[in-house]
Amino acid sequence: MQIHEGLGNANKLMNRFLLEATKKLNIRIHSINGGGLRNAIPRESFSIVTVDKDNENELVKLVGKYLDIFQKEYQTTDPELTLQIEPSENIKTLIPISAHLNMLRSIYTCPNGIYRMSPDIKDLVQTSNNVARVLVENGKYKVLCLTRSSVDSEKIDEVNSISSAFELIGANVSYSGAYPGWTPKPGAEIVKIMSNLYQEMFDGKADVNACHAGLECGILGTNYPEMEMISFGPNIRGAHSPDEKVQISSVQKFWKYLLETLKRIP
Repeated sequence: MQIHEGLGNANKLMNRFLLEATKKLNIRIHSINGGGLRNAIPRESFSIVTVDKDNENELVKLVGKYLDIFQKEYQTTDPELTLQIEPSENIKTLIPISAHLNMLRSIYTCPNGIYRMSPDIKDLVQTSNNVARVLVENGKYKVLCLTRSSVDSEKIDEVNSISSAFELIGANVSYSGAYPGWTPKPGAEIVKIMSNLYQEMFDGKADVNACHAGLECGILGTNYPEMEMISFGPNIRGAHSPDEKVQISSVQKFWKYLLETLKRIP
């Protein structure tokens, strides 16, 4: 839901640095561990690399250079962004250099963020992708993306773009956990009914909008296309992150709202 905020994606930033370090200092990759949940913008990425002893100081300088670059680029959205380097020992396995370069280039090419804004609803993201997880260990690598859209055909178009980036280097690509699109219908009768009820109960205008998220409404709507639906609930901040929180008073408010809605069902 925060894909429109332009937050830094730790996997993309780490990949950007690693490709530059490979080109300039011939680093070699032992492992990468970036991101966590597929449905969360990655906040952290860790990589273990090797570098020739003659280039150790240059690697430290490059880290400092990119720390400055990243902090300037993301000073508004990620004011606490940092890039650090620490010594490591007993590294025995490395990714073959050809696979190493292909992997970094494919992740670099993989689209991340907004793919298209809605042409119908102002400021609503219609289609996006999140490069959520990058895992390199034991000579293998895995990249997990979450592609979302309220328009299924457009989602498939972006999926094909992502797949192409990895298929060009011979990677195996699979698809799972898809959420069908749920096209907003602000003029639906259910929206009018519940907006009026909100006005009656809370003496204020309901905040009716569309959000860019995977909701069960898409699954229900695919199987019951004639059904009108609305999604509502309490105020949540930082969803799917360690900062996730809910406003307790709004839980009580929407519980009463739900009960009154059920009472008025014909």
